[in-house]
Amino acid sequence: MAGISYSKRVMDHFMNPRNVGEIESPDGYGKVGNPVCGDLMEIFIKVKEDRVEDIKFRTFGCASAIAVSSMVTEMAKGMRLEEAMKITRDDVADELGGLPPQKMHCSNLGADALHAAIEDYWIKTGKIRPEDAKHRQEQEGEEGESCGT
Repeated sequence: MAGISYSKRVMDHFMNPRNVGEIESPDGYGKVGNPVCGDLMEIFIKVKEDRVEDIKFRTFGCASAIAVSSMVTEMAKGMRLEEAMKITRDDVADELGGLPPQKMHCSNLGADALHAAIEDYWIKTGKIRPEDAKHRQEQEGEEGESCGT
């Protein structure tokens, strides 16, 4: 990966990702992708008393995408849903000790997949209507983003 420098935390979450896997019959499910670079993230949540009781992810993508997925699940676990919805791409990147500029879109996918899973849960429980969801499943990334090499 010539030209791209990763923080120690990014490398740790890439080499030893947390919360990998799938939850059978999740309370909420979010799936987002970036067709430009090919990254795909899925997040599964179990909710108890309006908190993220358990969270797992499956990601197909670069080192940053995997590290972001791992970090966003660590950040959201145990949080109230309303608080987890406030996690931003910058929050994720900051927790990872920064991401190279050409990889920032990966942190956006992680936050979006989490938000999509929470909105899926809210739709299932009647808190919001499907048309009010801001994070549609299978979102497309911003134009011109590329994972590079």
